Amino acid sequence: MAGMACCFPSALSSRSTSWLVVGTYQGRTITGKRFQRRSLVIKAEVNFVNYEEAKKLIAVEGYAVVDVRDRTQFERAHIKGCYHVPLFIENTDNDLGTIIKRTVHNNFSGLFFGLPFTKPNPEFVQSLKSQFSPGSKLLLVCQEGLRSAAAANKLEEAGYQNIACITSGLQSVKSGTFDTVGSTELQNAGKAGLVTIQGKISAVLGTVLICAYLFITFFPDQAEKLLQLVPSG
Repeated sequence: MAGMACCFPSALSSRSTSWLVVGTYQGRTITGKRFQRRSLVIKAEVNFVNYEEAKKLIAVEGYAVVDVRDRTQFERAHIKGCYHVPLFIENTDNDLGTIIKRTVHNNFSGLFFGLPFTKPNPEFVQSLKSQFSPGSKLLLVCQEGLRSAAAANKLEEAGYQNIACITSGLQSVKSGTFDTVGSTELQNAGKAGLVTIQGKISAVLGTVLICAYLFITFFPDQAEKLLQLVPSG
């Protein structure tokens, strides 16, 4: 008889759901009677919360904060007292294919957004296991919420059940919510490269244009004399 499996949802709370997985396997015949062997597995879903709920998980329920961002974003700003276990690490491999990809990356994403060239951290799960048991309560954080969700999936497969993530990541966190360490706010830790410089340049150019407009408006005669000094093409 072929194996069968059924799933039945069971609500645990308003923020998470558990799934009761019932697996039926091929039975054995003993003295004319057929017995079916069944197994029951409880799988808890990841708990996605906003930053206010995350703060309560830390203060009230004792969740430990695990920051899975890369080193550069972590150094710009992170929650005080958190653990840093990056899901991706800087890729310093020197094979030809990697060198080409790194060069392209550094001239585009790296240049404009300040993003390092990374690869999956092969020691991610093992590094976390060395610090936390499968029964630990873990709040995973990243900048946009994508890496923490991916990390949560890996940890679920490794047997961790009490996992929470901040929806939309640290970029959604209001200033002052957490005690932080770093040179900028948590929500700005993902901003780097020419994007930030471009913003400053735009602000300066905007100020210059406004001043020029006001000068022409209130001092038209002086503005006309200045324009006459400009050499014509």
